[in-house]
Amino acid sequence: MAIDESLIERTAHLLNRARYLNLATARDGAPWVATLEYAWFAGLLRFVFGSSTGARHSGDIRADPRVSGSLFVTGGAAGVAVASVDGAQFTGRCTEIGPERLEEYHAPFYETVFPDAGQRARWQLPPERLRGSAPHRLYRVDVERWWLIDTRHWEEDRIDRRIELPLDAGVQARLSAHAPVRAVSR
Repeated sequence: MAIDESLIERTAHLLNRARYLNLATARDGAPWVATLEYAWFAGLLRFVFGSSTGARHSGDIRADPRVSGSLFVTGGAAGVAVASVDGAQFTGRCTEIGPERLEEYHAPFYETVFPDAGQRARWQLPPERLRGSAPHRLYRVDVERWWLIDTRHWEEDRIDRRIELPLDAGVQARLSAHAPVRAVSR
């Protein structure tokens, strides 16, 4: 099946422009959504975010790694035209990044979240504060499925739909071409 290249371009635009993702978790039938700063990694699409081990979503992830989420971009502030809004939804599995992989993700995460060196120096947690008994961790979401807002049909009939972009090897490779340069393996 041929993939519409505009879906890959839109996905790359969202991944590179959205500042926050909304991550949904659940435990014992109680849903929760957390808004998180993130960095994305290509190869196999992944998100990395930092959080307190005591946060509700962190506990939910320890109990059940299945997550879903969304991210979106707009053309500006209030009163934005519908045509300038774009978004995606995803499902995946989330795990704490252990000490054996922390060095791979630490610098790229903080460089993405705090591109200004001065801010990064102020807010970046050193690796030793992200392992052992420390109260913070980096987490990784391995994205399994990805959907974009179906903007074409919305313009025609005003019915809200999604288009799934299969994350096969070919799509993953084309997305990688849009990723910030990062030396991180799977």
